Amino acid sequence: MSDIFTDRRKSYMDIGEIFFFTATINSWMHLLAANNYKQVVVDSLENLKSRSLADIFAFVIMPNHIHVIWRTLSLNGKETVQGSFLKYTAHCFRRMLMNDDPAELRKYSVVAKNKQFEFWQRDSLAIHLYSKEVALQKLDYLHRNPLAEHWQLAKEPSDYYWSSASFYDQGVSPFGFLSDLRNEF
Repeated sequence: MSDIFTDRRKSYMDIGEIFFFTATINSWMHLLAANNYKQVVVDSLENLKSRSLADIFAFVIMPNHIHVIWRTLSLNGKETVQGSFLKYTAHCFRRMLMNDDPAELRKYSVVAKNKQFEFWQRDSLAIHLYSKEVALQKLDYLHRNPLAEHWQLAKEPSDYYWSSASFYDQGVSPFGFLSDLRNEF
């Protein structure tokens, strides 16, 4: 007999609960190195917040993956919020590459009945943040990601623009869709 929790995908998120979510670009390619592709992610997060589909607490956009701490608030029609997010950003990436770099677009080509291209690796990772201690550990990890030795994208977390670190470190951010995770526990 199977256990309900062991049968869930590692990307499963309960509505109303706070999760640390990681999505990776297919084959770890650096699609998100260019700022216009990062902006697609930011715009999508902002849209989810403005439509009251999710609370966005933190994020970082790395060259080949993203981390988000969020709480989904409802389904987007029949789709999960994370499913809508991944689908929407993938459609934008396809359009952008089709216009700007068709040779690069071919790198994401797949043989499948339901799609021609795959930008995100299947089955993203979602970790339930069940306590303040776990939430703050993931928040710190997320903000320190750009400082990792193999990335070296900034000297301090708040120096990296494509992150919520300045919101937490300095109380300012160009991203108006953020809510403070520290107020949730």
